[in-house]
Amino acid sequence: MPIKKLIVCFVFVMLVCSCSQNSHNVIEPQIIPTPKNQSVTQGYFLLNNVTGVQYNDSFKVSAKFLKAYIEKGSQIKLTENNTISFIKDETLTEEAYVLEILPKNITIKAKTDQGAFYAVQSLRQLLQVAFEKGSFKEEEVAIQCMTIEDEPRFQYRGMHLDVARHMVSVDFIKKYIDALAMLKMNTFHWHLTDDQGWRIEIKKYPNLQEIAAFREQTLVGHFSDQPTTYDGKRYGGYYTQEEIKEVVAYALKQHITVIPEIEMPGHAQAAIAAYPELGCSGDSIKVAQTWGVFDDIFCAGKEYTFTFLEGVLDEVVELFPSKFIHIGGDEAPKTHWKNCQVCQKRIKEEGLKDEHELQSYFIQRIEKHLNSNGRQIIGWDEILEGGLAPNATVMSWRGTKGAVEAAKQDHKVIMTPTSHCYFDYYQSTNPNEPLAIGGYLPLEKVYSFNPIPKELNHDEAQYVLGVQGNLWTEYIPNAEHVEYMIFPRILAMSEVGWSLPENKNYDDFVSRVETFNKRLDALDVNYANHLYEVEGELFSENGLSFYTLKTLTKDKTIRYTTDESQPNLQSQVYEKPIPFNKDMVIKAAVFNEVNQLGSIFTETFNYHKAVGKTITITPEPSKVYSGSGSQGLINGISGSDLRYGDKEWLGFWGDDVEIEIDLSKAIEINSIETRFYNGQGQWIYAPKEFEIEFDNETENQIVKIPDSDDNLVNVSLEKKVQTRFIKIRIPNYGVIPEGNQGSGHKAWTFIDEIIIK
Repeated sequence: MPIKKLIVCFVFVMLVCSCSQNSHNVIEPQIIPTPKNQSVTQGYFLLNNVTGVQYNDSFKVSAKFLKAYIEKGSQIKLTENNTISFIKDETLTEEAYVLEILPKNITIKAKTDQGAFYAVQSLRQLLQVAFEKGSFKEEEVAIQCMTIEDEPRFQYRGMHLDVARHMVSVDFIKKYIDALAMLKMNTFHWHLTDDQGWRIEIKKYPNLQEIAAFREQTLVGHFSDQPTTYDGKRYGGYYTQEEIKEVVAYALKQHITVIPEIEMPGHAQAAIAAYPELGCSGDSIKVAQTWGVFDDIFCAGKEYTFTFLEGVLDEVVELFPSKFIHIGGDEAPKTHWKNCQVCQKRIKEEGLKDEHELQSYFIQRIEKHLNSNGRQIIGWDEILEGGLAPNATVMSWRGTKGAVEAAKQDHKVIMTPTSHCYFDYYQSTNPNEPLAIGGYLPLEKVYSFNPIPKELNHDEAQYVLGVQGNLWTEYIPNAEHVEYMIFPRILAMSEVGWSLPENKNYDDFVSRVETFNKRLDALDVNYANHLYEVEGELFSENGLSFYTLKTLTKDKTIRYTTDESQPNLQSQVYEKPIPFNKDMVIKAAVFNEVNQLGSIFTETFNYHKAVGKTITITPEPSKVYSGSGSQGLINGISGSDLRYGDKEWLGFWGDDVEIEIDLSKAIEINSIETRFYNGQGQWIYAPKEFEIEFDNETENQIVKIPDSDDNLVNVSLEKKVQTRFIKIRIPNYGVIPEGNQGSGHKAWTFIDEIIIK
């Protein structure tokens, strides 16, 4: 914990002790996101029926929000005096504020209403949780005296929501915006169109409402599940222009900008289903019923495509006053463009090199149209391919490479890499987690994100506008599930975007989340509570292996068993690492003095000859699917049967992989076994074969892998041999065949524990 936070906590404890004879309870400051500077001072302010709010029109939104929040949440009715004053301070930056709470008055200083609004959100978190649910019944409430001087680290602090795959109500959109406002985020990225549905009313093109907004049925489970099944139910809908205006106006009252996303040239199957002439072939197609990337994209050779899209965007800019319009630009296969005569004619006439430059031409034409309307475009990092549009802002999602490339070209970037910002990934290894697209993104990893890539120098780093969390809803069918996936990870993302790195401390953050969860309870938010789950990690030392247990929250007891029985209040208390030298099953849970707090954690250990030994892997696994690192392939713990993105599976995209295991000395082995994930609907293919090399063996062993539709492919080699080194060479499957999800791209390889006996 930073020294200044220790001082704050110490002073707070002393203040509480000095006022112990007073009946008023004050809340310990535990604000999320953590402020730039905060200092607790002596005493408290009493908020009651003689309290008043004074402000001028510059702070109308903030002051009215505060007044409504207090009066709706309690029996207190504010009067008209200057007990709480909003004061304009031109020396502050646009979103900065100073909040000073003294025994007799509260002062909020800001240059803008937006800065004052953030002061109000901090003040809100100093009030009792009962205010959130309108149940504070006392006649007055004590607020700890303190001073906060605060401003955001980044100017762009956003959250995304995909409503094309699954819709949510306007009321829920407002609730989503409320959450962003409370956490001092300022941008709502609304993903409105995709292959599976068109969700915005465009009056010029009624078929978008009649046809593109509905799909015949929806995939059940993952596409790679065998057999593939569908629910047989027509699904869809759209937001009317009046509803759009309602959402935009609601967001503006909380200083949140709504940025719409209209996908192009890819993810356009729903639009082409409504207007087949937008596709290269002109053939009739259906709105997509499965998830993934599809070859049917807007035809770049036809003038009608641009007439259509400009007509759509003309209505969009009338609805959204945002400076930016997001035009997608991602995952646009060029299959049809390569075979389309008018696209090839366009390439020749415009002097373009290939289809990638044709996409750049496409994006630049759209940009010019939006620029002529006073708007600028944002696109996913694929818009870099073939040349970046002159004024485009890049949203970097495929790691940080796109951000680095764009910033070095003096283009603004927004950081949203899958590794830290995709909230549709699993957030826990608990087998009871609801269905997700895959991947593994725990709270701590979100919190650890530094949005400034190390490859950028100081001047280049200025082009990083900020950060955004993304929620794609292929596997998130309703609002309750949306909340579960974003909370509490959105809390971590808010601190990534707002707070200075030197003010961040994960243990302190977890403590504040534990308190904040009570506020979420009051707001009826369905958050994922993993704070009381047990986490385990294996390590080796001096040739011996041990397993450690931990939980996120402090002052909690972990109890465990190793005989497969359920832990209870009489089970052994975890105090030191557990030796791992045989097959065993550890079960553990967090307890307080009287109850089990979290779910039961179970880990199964398979002790074999390679556990604790040395392993090297070339190349390194993907940063998104690096699990427990290379050592995770020989730690005695197998990955999940369902989740290739957990801590044990390692993923490699398009690479041939070479693994070397050093057993430290020559020993006799009898078998090697492992397994590959084979979720072909998710671009993951088991290799066709792999090769094993032993010491002093003149001929390497080739292990053939038969074609399989199963998600898990188990392979083994029975061979008695004396060896110290084992080399395993795993060729990538290659390019995914036409007609399959991800066709034309290289496949992923996912490998699990290598068991040597």
